[in-house]
Amino acid sequence: MVDALNSALHGLLADDESVVLLGEDIADPYGGAFRATRGLSSAYPDRVISTPISENAIAGVAGGLALCGDRAIVEVMFGDFIALCFDPIINFISKSVGMFGRPVPMRVVFRCPVGGNRGYGPTHSQSPQKHFVGVPHLALYELSAFHDPRPIFDEMLNSGTPAIFFEDKVLYTEAAHLDGSWDGLFRSRSVGPDATWARVGLDEDAPPDWAIVAPGGMASRALAAMRRALLELELTCELLIPSKLYPVPLDPVLSRLAAAGRVMVIEDGVAGGGWGAEVSRLLYESLWGRLRHPVRLLQSPCAVIPAASHLERGHLIQESTIYSALAE
Repeated sequence: MVDALNSALHGLLADDESVVLLGEDIADPYGGAFRATRGLSSAYPDRVISTPISENAIAGVAGGLALCGDRAIVEVMFGDFIALCFDPIINFISKSVGMFGRPVPMRVVFRCPVGGNRGYGPTHSQSPQKHFVGVPHLALYELSAFHDPRPIFDEMLNSGTPAIFFEDKVLYTEAAHLDGSWDGLFRSRSVGPDATWARVGLDEDAPPDWAIVAPGGMASRALAAMRRALLELELTCELLIPSKLYPVPLDPVLSRLAAAGRVMVIEDGVAGGGWGAEVSRLLYESLWGRLRHPVRLLQSPCAVIPAASHLERGHLIQESTIYSALAE
């Protein structure tokens, strides 16, 4: 997936001279903390700018570039550090779209590596998506192995509103599944306009016992739990993965969710509000009277993520956590 991401960034810079990439240590030979920007500064030295260590300043510069008509992509080295960008994103960049009496396009994308399971400790392993849910004129997206990142970048930059693109770090070393297959048992297909959703499950149209809604970073864990539930419990499950987290485009998948025996929403963020709670709220509003059971919401405990790997695994949502919930 990191290769697919790097290819998408190369394509954006090649196709549009107004695209500028900003971030810490993104220039060659380092090419970013996760190598997503390798080769870009060598190919486009005037538009790939390795910045000082100041997320607040980087965000402010990106907002200024957008006001001048450029398209800015910001790499936040670790998603945890987007907290330092909170003020310019909330009070400057997103508000500029609609506070001047006329629409002002603010074409800014913040790329944020998020999530744990890498042993990086409490300040480099968080999933801060929930802190940005519900901000006017701010769209949220997430990297998925079942979505081509290039069309998502095009959508984010062409919409005229700023966006945050969350990239679960475990995905960087995972294979892309853009050909419709996953391990020979499940198959994926695109759902909705512009392939907004990926639907992964058995190659059949019968309603599943469980429909699972989860972002891309949770997909491999959910699919492993689904496989185990099928082989051990004869439970059929279907995974629905959105490329856009907020505003949540639920319409294309409502019929599948309504037909399922039960619905589960999973996120890696800590319990208490959050994206999963927002999705669950919308499902109740849209499907009240058609749901046969309460929506099951899985979130990590509301606690600091441990640094020790065995404690971290116990804190974050794992395949075993999802399997246990399916088996109840």
